[in-house]
Amino acid sequence: MPRNYFLTRSGSLRRKDNTLVFEPSPEKDAPCEPLAGVEEVFYSDDEPSAPTADASGSFAPPSPLEAPDAALTQAAGAPSLSADDLGELALEPPAMDEATLLDTRSEASVKVNDRRVIPVEDVESIWVFRELDLNARVLVFLSQHHVPVHFFNYYGFYAGSFYPRDYLQAGYMIVRQVRHYSNRRLRLAIAREFIAAALHNITRNLRYYGARGIDLQAETEGVQLESLRLPEVKSIGELMACEGRARHAYYQGFAKILRDRVEFTKRARRPPDNPVNALISFTNGLVYTAVLSQIYRTQLDPTISFLHEPGARRFSLALDLAEVFKPLLADRLIFKLINQRQLHERDFAQDLNCCYLKDSGRKLILQEWDNRLQKTIEHRRLKRHVSYERLIRLECYKLVKHLTNDEPYKGFCAWW
Repeated sequence: MPRNYFLTRSGSLRRKDNTLVFEPSPEKDAPCEPLAGVEEVFYSDDEPSAPTADASGSFAPPSPLEAPDAALTQAAGAPSLSADDLGELALEPPAMDEATLLDTRSEASVKVNDRRVIPVEDVESIWVFRELDLNARVLVFLSQHHVPVHFFNYYGFYAGSFYPRDYLQAGYMIVRQVRHYSNRRLRLAIAREFIAAALHNITRNLRYYGARGIDLQAETEGVQLESLRLPEVKSIGELMACEGRARHAYYQGFAKILRDRVEFTKRARRPPDNPVNALISFTNGLVYTAVLSQIYRTQLDPTISFLHEPGARRFSLALDLAEVFKPLLADRLIFKLINQRQLHERDFAQDLNCCYLKDSGRKLILQEWDNRLQKTIEHRRLKRHVSYERLIRLECYKLVKHLTNDEPYKGFCAWW
């Protein structure tokens, strides 16, 4: 089964026959140190318990992605890059000093000395966190095999994507997406579902920790109050305002949920000013790129969105759908890493007014992130186990069904 590859070491990527060959840069980087495999983490005391069968569940996105606020650099040679409002830093990133080709399931690639030989059929997508040297031959090869490549800048903030030529593109679907976007009523119905599902999943997180003795009543009521307002909302602007107030209440609860008196009073994105904000920015960027990879596997056009305004050079539909999954994928990961003391102060760096993750913290998160994407739950409707990553694809399919009048869209609501 194809999997995600995370390049956290500088080097070059080349094509050799039907394989990709990654060769780290020896002169700049420490020896290749692939992270040891990590046992899949299922349900600890610090994250919502295991999913059980049942669900109103169905399947179910962000406001401008609370994205990292860092430099949005254009990836060299990429046919299209998305920037979005992920923030910017007017800092010239220095060369990084260490890196690793991270594959948490190391059997996927063959290591020859420091080189990694990866069959292209095993690659779902590639996430690049360091300097990478590649040529047009590799990009053409990746495009032929429908492999998107996501680039992150020095601070770990999303920079852009190499988005191969659409191989599932359908004119009919584009027409349907445009029709739903241009009709105010139809657009509002979809956007409302995105926010409703996001607030439901936020409430699940708050209730989980509330049931463990943390006083989160005020925050929970604040989110629920905004949920009750959604049916009366008449415009996308009002919807975004509801989402903003709910997230403000939600972030007030972060300081209570996170142990060790972690400093967090408010969300700051441009740039993140403390470790928690840095974590939120980094993990939100991961959610965004994971959603974009899955949209690529469907007939949806990632530039036509419903909650966020489609802007120039941005994959705004990924922002929409990411709203639904941020509480499940990003926020729960943050709670777990901090409360289980897996991340430490030494994993962060402060540069002027910006706080960002060092390589050590980034590698740890990527390892946990990959485990989380592969973690499975028993799906109530399909009656089988599906991974979190697959849930994102299913969400895309649900949206397709809605756009083609096959089945009304219902945002994904967690039941665990």
